[in-house]
Amino acid sequence: MNKINVQLITGIFVLFGIAAFTYQAVTIGGASIRPTPGYTLVARFDSISGLRVGGIIEAAGVRIGTISGIKFDPDNYKAIVNLRINEGVPVQQDAIVSVRTQGIIGEKYIKLSAGGFPELLTDGMEIHETESAVSLEELVSKYIFNSSSGSGSGNNSDAKK
Repeated sequence: MNKINVQLITGIFVLFGIAAFTYQAVTIGGASIRPTPGYTLVARFDSISGLRVGGIIEAAGVRIGTISGIKFDPDNYKAIVNLRINEGVPVQQDAIVSVRTQGIIGEKYIKLSAGGFPELLTDGMEIHETESAVSLEELVSKYIFNSSSGSGSGNNSDAKK
């Protein structure tokens, strides 16, 4: 009987530990069982390279929402991003959303820059002013190829002689 009590207490302790670990993992990961109250806006981008569902939306360095969906529009060859904005955060009709990187090679996120119009966007409306992701690889390749072609093309008169 004593052995059964020790095993039962050990089992309960293990289950409690697993439950606590799961709760901490979900909390640290930023997941939520219930959806955050707010509204959804839509934005279309030429490129969202590296952006993912669940990514953050920031305004003035403060987290104001999450990316709730990403789809491809085959008619316009654009990425359609659903932005879940927290309740109580106003977004003007002329606001600008841009894809940014945290640090040099960090995670991609959406930056929302405020507009000046007094009219606000509501649930389901589209943000028309967007700035696509800047690819570090494209910038480096442009720099390399422009600098190598620039140094060789400056003196073509010697080649004709």
